[in-house]
Amino acid sequence: MTKLLLSLHVLAAIVAVGPVTVAASMFPATLRRALGDPGDGDARTTLRTLHRICRVYAGVGIAVPVFGFATASGLGVLGDAWLITSILLTAAAAGVLALLVLPAQDGALAGTTDRSAPPIPTNPGRLAMLTGVFNLLWATVTVLMIVRPGSTTGV
Repeated sequence: MTKLLLSLHVLAAIVAVGPVTVAASMFPATLRRALGDPGDGDARTTLRTLHRICRVYAGVGIAVPVFGFATASGLGVLGDAWLITSILLTAAAAGVLALLVLPAQDGALAGTTDRSAPPIPTNPGRLAMLTGVFNLLWATVTVLMIVRPGSTTGV
């Protein structure tokens, strides 16, 4: 059963977190293009698509810690320092995404698509930095999951 849970955990991480990291990383550059040419309808459409990918897959990403906790429980490693650190970094990544990246994307979309509303100041550089922090947190969690101090895999 533990092998099944671990497989589902890894698959969920690949399927859910991968699209968010890619779409969130593409958003700031596309935003720069949309702000540089307000008549570029393709850029606005791409922004909406990238934001939707981030929102939907962030929701699907809930499966990653769910399967992760089940796997850790089955392996008896819930109290290990590397796992607790991974849990904290995962929570931080989720917080950065939910509280900073997605709202910034919402604001950017409102500023580039709603012609009747006053433009919302958007800073693609700040959004790129926040996305980079999110991606760095996930990369760190991934490394911890692979290296796992005290692992018996010999890696």
